[in-house]
Amino acid sequence: MNNNQPSFFELLIEAHIGLERQGPGSRETIKKALGFLGDLNKFESIADLGCGTGGQTLILAEYLSGRIVGLDMFPEFVRELDKKAKSKDLSDRVKGIAGNMERLPFEKNSLDLIWSEGAIDNIGFEKGLSHWRGFLKKGGYVAVSCPSWLTNEHPAEAEKFWNDAGSDLDIIGNNIAVMQNCGYQFVAAFALTEECWTDNYYSPREKAIQKLIEKYDSCDTVIEYAGINRSEAELYLKYKQHYGYVFYIGRAV
Repeated sequence: MNNNQPSFFELLIEAHIGLERQGPGSRETIKKALGFLGDLNKFESIADLGCGTGGQTLILAEYLSGRIVGLDMFPEFVRELDKKAKSKDLSDRVKGIAGNMERLPFEKNSLDLIWSEGAIDNIGFEKGLSHWRGFLKKGGYVAVSCPSWLTNEHPAEAEKFWNDAGSDLDIIGNNIAVMQNCGYQFVAAFALTEECWTDNYYSPREKAIQKLIEKYDSCDTVIEYAGINRSEAELYLKYKQHYGYVFYIGRAV
């Protein structure tokens, strides 16, 4: 890494690799989503797509006895997941691999559960659900969180932010219809709490960003990176009643 002027990509990795989570969520949210899946002993083969450093992956391993493969596009995050799994004596059941969510490296009809928190939006809700459906066994489940509009009012400032980020937010009802059209029976949908964003993601990320500012002596790239991230957090606090992450759970039919 160039200590004088790190790139945005390098800052993204460095700011997030030490965090428990790389996006909004919580243990309570995971438990709630798992509660819609019935007998958890039936899940033998699980994929956590966009796993990051494995915060939710390792929690899943506490509740599920099956084998979990965490997939992420960043090898640095995957290595961190493997390190954490080893420290918890879970290497026999939890493994990280670097890969692409648009080209999954699994056999068709081989997975009992596909889990993905805050990552499907990177490739599109419909595109992701459609592609992933082929890797689930009949009767298998998908559980994903995705940014969604919570109201019919879409403030222009918030809409511009998400459009500029390449996200095509939709209302919950439309996303449920998309899920059904992609070959799933709709099971449940619920919005994440404010704490999932503020306490569990934005606050820890802000501390990491402040350390970057100190480390790189307030270089221009770091200041710009910090500003973008802080604006995102401020936008959420301003418009949190209008948008948020929603967990969608479906069963392959």
